[in-house]
Amino acid sequence: MESPVFEEFDPAGDCDCPGCVHWRRVLPHSPAGRSPGHPAAHRTALVVAAVASAALGAPTSPALAAPPAQQAAGPDVRAGDGPGSPQGPTAPLHGSGGRAAPPAGPARASAISRADIVARARDWVARKVPYSVSAFWSDGYRQDCSGYVSMAWNLPGNEWTGSLGKYAQRISKNELQPGDMLLFHNSADPYNGSHVVLFGGWTDAARSRYVAYEQTRPHTRRRTTPYAYWSSSARYVPYRYRGVTDGAAGAGTAAAGIPPLLPPRTPFPGAAYFGPGAHNEYVTELGRMLVRRGAGRFYGAPPGPRWTDADRRATRAFQEAQGWRGAAADGLPGPLTWELLVSGEGRDIPTGASASGAAEGAPAPFSHGVPGYPGRAPFRPGAENVHVTRLGRQLVLKGFGRHYSAGPGPRWGEEDRRNVEAFQRAQGWRGGAADGCPGPETWRRLFS
Repeated sequence: MESPVFEEFDPAGDCDCPGCVHWRRVLPHSPAGRSPGHPAAHRTALVVAAVASAALGAPTSPALAAPPAQQAAGPDVRAGDGPGSPQGPTAPLHGSGGRAAPPAGPARASAISRADIVARARDWVARKVPYSVSAFWSDGYRQDCSGYVSMAWNLPGNEWTGSLGKYAQRISKNELQPGDMLLFHNSADPYNGSHVVLFGGWTDAARSRYVAYEQTRPHTRRRTTPYAYWSSSARYVPYRYRGVTDGAAGAGTAAAGIPPLLPPRTPFPGAAYFGPGAHNEYVTELGRMLVRRGAGRFYGAPPGPRWTDADRRATRAFQEAQGWRGAAADGLPGPLTWELLVSGEGRDIPTGASASGAAEGAPAPFSHGVPGYPGRAPFRPGAENVHVTRLGRQLVLKGFGRHYSAGPGPRWGEEDRRNVEAFQRAQGWRGGAADGCPGPETWRRLFS
């Protein structure tokens, strides 16, 4: 079985482009970075070799590793991102210089929620933690694939693909949920392609692709991946961390050790089914799930199949209830938002909270410093919300409603755009400044 190879991340030895030159300097363990023509990289490789040898109890030697035939099968296996990328052995946090390793014995799985697992995984993605077999990030976890999963699960030390399973329970493909792992440990030949990734949620109803969080060259990434992986797919096995909590805090599977079998659920259909212009059964199902979690006050009528601003505000309120902010609380459901809703996990929307995190009844927040301006999102093609109606009525009041064939309504359309464009041109604006899309200055002048 061939090892997974990601050649696009391996700097070519004969390429002088800035990218390859950079990675030949910072990836000394890469075959392309061991050229005698790069003394700095060569010196770094010797330091890495010395550290690895000391950690394994071997004499310091300039050689990076002995040939496989001279090595005993052990945890120094090659990770699934291609040849030349070994993963490190079990180690305490921060390596040999860190705190003592946890005592030997049964693995103890401390409780952690799925949302927290994914949040920890996303943190490394945002920070673009460089891949390394010997380096440890500031949180103490080794910067390879198994160290990454150890970090996301908040394990007491750094594990490897041969030991992560003792903290987990094997599950089926249909049971996979965000925070679980897909593990390939090649016990017959541990030097050929072991790797592990975190499952982030399905991206299609057929369950053929999913969001994978993984530590690989050149740094941590989040990418849509075919199930179970790009290569050696049949060798990857799904596992669930024994300490993952479901529902209320502290109520999890850690005590029993084996997670319960869950009833079949509607998988996440994909981001294309939600947002302005969407009209399908998944929007209805999303609205009903949100109402059950405390979002009923955002809907003036029962949730329906057409995406509206009520769906966006309710989704955002649920996301903010999980503690997410910024792009993570954009009001559009992703795999994790969907999984928390269909499973009944996560936190409900608190009473009195609005989509902006403020109590209901509080003044509308300012956007761009303009009172009442809701931002550009409510005026995208297909959007339907109260802001469109309010804008249309103000255009008519100001004498710029001649393109309406009927009274202004909540659905943004070409008539609204042309009326806004006419108002903008009356201000003396031209070109992109008169595009028919209401910005903060257009809004300020309309409502001043």
